[in-house]
Amino acid sequence: MPTYEYVCKNCGKSLEVFQSFSDKPLKKHKECGGALQKVFHARGIVFKGGGFYATDSKVSPSTSTPSDAGASDKSEKKKSSAKAATTASSSSSDSD
Repeated sequence: MPTYEYVCKNCGKSLEVFQSFSDKPLKKHKECGGALQKVFHARGIVFKGGGFYATDSKVSPSTSTPSDAGASDKSEKKKSSAKAATTASSSSSDSD
């Protein structure tokens, strides 16, 4: 059963009551006889599952198209040939 909070308009006291959905709201405060007003609170919302976050629909950077794969292979070859040239020049200077 849900818990409802009421505030007395006469004395200002608040009280919590366990009530069924089918029960009628309370009207009078038992202690002072003042009118009761139901208090509503903002509740947090929990989204479960996919599709709720900005990161759910983005394509991951590790996924690439076939045309991108060829471009990355070329850049890797350039890097490895540049390393080889650097290594070769440094080893030739070491032998002098």
